[in-house]
Amino acid sequence: MKTINWGIIGCGNVAEVKSGPAFRLAENSELIAVMRRNEALAHDYALRHQVKYWYDDADALINNPEVDAVYVATPPSTHKQFAMMAADAGKPAYVEKPMAMNYKECREMTLYFEDKKIPLFVAYYRRALPRFLKIKSMISEGEIGEVRFVNVLYHQRPGVDDLAGKPNWRVQPEISGGGYFIDLGSHMLDILQFFLGDIISADGRAANQSGLYPAEDIVSGSFIFSSGAQGTGIWNFTAFDYLDRTEIVGDKGKITFATFGNSPIIVETKHGIQSLDLPNPRHIQQHLIQTIVDELNETGICPSTGLTASRTNWAMDKLRS
Repeated sequence: MKTINWGIIGCGNVAEVKSGPAFRLAENSELIAVMRRNEALAHDYALRHQVKYWYDDADALINNPEVDAVYVATPPSTHKQFAMMAADAGKPAYVEKPMAMNYKECREMTLYFEDKKIPLFVAYYRRALPRFLKIKSMISEGEIGEVRFVNVLYHQRPGVDDLAGKPNWRVQPEISGGGYFIDLGSHMLDILQFFLGDIISADGRAANQSGLYPAEDIVSGSFIFSSGAQGTGIWNFTAFDYLDRTEIVGDKGKITFATFGNSPIIVETKHGIQSLDLPNPRHIQQHLIQTIVDELNETGICPSTGLTASRTNWAMDKLRS
């Protein structure tokens, strides 16, 4: 097996625990280079994580001959740029979610990589976690029968920084593509498509109810999956309390789960109520990174690609229209 040597563009918070250490923990994988615009911060990350090279220039990292694949962990506004730079260098890219600012950018990226015959992967890592693979297997095996509908309900209090008016790129549409719905709702819609097939129709509304920041703070809508199941969802980020609940209802039972966190999965059928405790790993991207490494070594398949991730952006665009 070849060891895949990774370079990270944007070694900020997401690379500290969720992803960075996972590149070393995955088999046949190594992290050898990092880049941040602030060279001192890149150097600091490299020293703390024992990384061989550090840069303040993305082009230098991408063209390091020892780097085999590039992880783009910057905000969405630069995903397309850096991913295409990797493709131009003949290197696979693994891009943070959401894949890009909108579906149009996603489509351009997908076609660009397809034309060059280079793999493109996206960090919808729940597709590889045991917690969600268990849900998928229960649905596939008919434990709740034919899925009829899905209901997604997510709300949270406004953040302290948002209340104080402090800068936050996640709610600046010119950087993030939208607000917290883009950041969090993308995971929820993507994993549902993993379970039930592509969303083929969607309609919704977005609004800014609180005026705390430029982006929308509420999104609601309905959608239809290729499987025929229908769905509704509401996401609000200035509510009184926190709730993360998705219900998948079939003609023989129901599965209720949280997309974020480690609360038990609840399965209700005629046989009773079952509680499944499947906590997530500390380095939460490790399982997906392993599938990428395996695919690059031609021993496996990654379930989260540019093609699958672009469908999530398509659905989000429709729900916010």
